[in-house]
Amino acid sequence: MRPWSPRLLGAHLLALVCIAFAAGMGLWQYDAWQERRAAERVDLTEAEPVPLTDVLGPDQPFQTAGLGRPVEVRGTFLAEGTVLVSDRESADGKPGRWLVTPISVGALGAPAVPVVRGWVPADTAIEDLPAPPSGEVDVLGWLQPTEAAGEPDDDPKDAVVPALRIADLLQLLDEDQDLYEAYVVTEEPLAADQADGVTAATLDQLPPASRFTGLRNILYAIEWWVFAAFAGFLWWRYVRDAVRSEP
Repeated sequence: MRPWSPRLLGAHLLALVCIAFAAGMGLWQYDAWQERRAAERVDLTEAEPVPLTDVLGPDQPFQTAGLGRPVEVRGTFLAEGTVLVSDRESADGKPGRWLVTPISVGALGAPAVPVVRGWVPADTAIEDLPAPPSGEVDVLGWLQPTEAAGEPDDDPKDAVVPALRIADLLQLLDEDQDLYEAYVVTEEPLAADQADGVTAATLDQLPPASRFTGLRNILYAIEWWVFAAFAGFLWWRYVRDAVRSEP
């Protein structure tokens, strides 16, 4: 008897149905695991904001626990240091730039943190952008780490940078001005910026979900895939024995 003999057709069909069902159930549980983790990451960005100084100090390296954490920044925008970060998409996928201005945390002269005030179209010149609000302001946003070095900046002295790197921003400020090793993306632009067409910037990095989130779903997925492998093994043994037993 050959493995594809009509007498073994029923065994082949049964094995195919069992393996497909178990594999499909495993994929369903795997998708549920991913969705639960993604939902928790979004939920973490909706936590109650805390003062920036409670999460990160001016001379401290960025901690992973602070990624995406809602923070409150109270201070005064610096008169200089406003830049545009190129190659940033809006919420609906349009190409544009980020409008960024450092804000002195507390009194003027204190360490500052760059604040993404919002998104503007790619053809907007920095001369046409609104000046940062004067006086003390309160800003709510999400904490993000300084970005890694990407393509080199063709003109380090202009107000357009390829990435939001703290080291690059320091070159545009007074030598005595210190910056936090992070930046803040505002939840929504300030009222004055909204009047000039600045829209909300999208959040690049979300906080990591707990390693135990959706653990039951991923274990169920592995269990179903083990069932699929076991069904395949039984099918192989049955077909092999049937072929060998035939004279």
